[in-house]
Amino acid sequence: MEVIVRESGSRLDKAVADLTVLSRQKANEDIKAGRILVNGQPAKAKYPVQEGDVITYELPVEEVVEYRPEPIPLEIIYQDQDVAVVNKPQGMVVHPSAGHSSGTLVNALMYHVKDLSSINGVVRPGIVHRIDKDTSGLLMIAKNDQAHKALAEELKAQKSLRQYVALVHGNLPNDRGLIEAPIGRSDKDRKKQAVTEKGKPAVTRFHVLERFGEFTLLELQLETGRTHQIRVHMAYIGHPIAGDLTYGPRKTLAGAGQFLHARRLGFTHPKTGDLLTFEAELPEIFQTTLDRLRQQSTN
Repeated sequence: MEVIVRESGSRLDKAVADLTVLSRQKANEDIKAGRILVNGQPAKAKYPVQEGDVITYELPVEEVVEYRPEPIPLEIIYQDQDVAVVNKPQGMVVHPSAGHSSGTLVNALMYHVKDLSSINGVVRPGIVHRIDKDTSGLLMIAKNDQAHKALAEELKAQKSLRQYVALVHGNLPNDRGLIEAPIGRSDKDRKKQAVTEKGKPAVTRFHVLERFGEFTLLELQLETGRTHQIRVHMAYIGHPIAGDLTYGPRKTLAGAGQFLHARRLGFTHPKTGDLLTFEAELPEIFQTTLDRLRQQSTN
């Protein structure tokens, strides 16, 4: 494929990201590999494009994603004929996608749960809401379409309970707070979310559980469910989540991703009308890190 530059001045990698379907990171990789040419010649990522330059690039090959049951260990907290609640481990992707064609929560659900709602088709069977790959904790699963619709409507009405525990950088000045800032796709990096006027409303409540000087342990409650909401909101107020290399500093606590855990989940049972509430303990690496911080703060 090729595109013609209409305006001079941008770096080549940024121009490619702006003019094509490629992300800036992918553009950088392809520029270094010689798969992106300017006027038929290789160029560096920092090359300032000129009006009339012809940029030639290769479209990424789409990966064929298969949806099949896999005997992956899965902690099922609760299950009946309509719903299930699972405790997703840190590092597990929720559903198959390009780059993650197997080993996902959906692959495990298809093996262990069998009956799953079909509202999202074969792509996300049973999945009512998601959490990030490197976030651990509780997810509600719909086992039929009626249950799925009821759970999704309750989420949309902001009536479900979704409480998280997070370890963040810095010492927050207030014990409690509310972050109300719209979230949408970042203008600077299309793979990231950001607080932006063009975003959708997003509300996160928090209160301090424990302080460790350079770090603070928080409980947070979602009133909306935007992509990366807690991670973006905490970074926005200057207290990014420890271990979050996307929205936080590189110098952080050692771990397997961000220290963010969906600890408590509550919803109305779609058939009985009963209020169900579940809680999942912190992952071992999270608990061990807290124990170490407590010990250091007392010394």
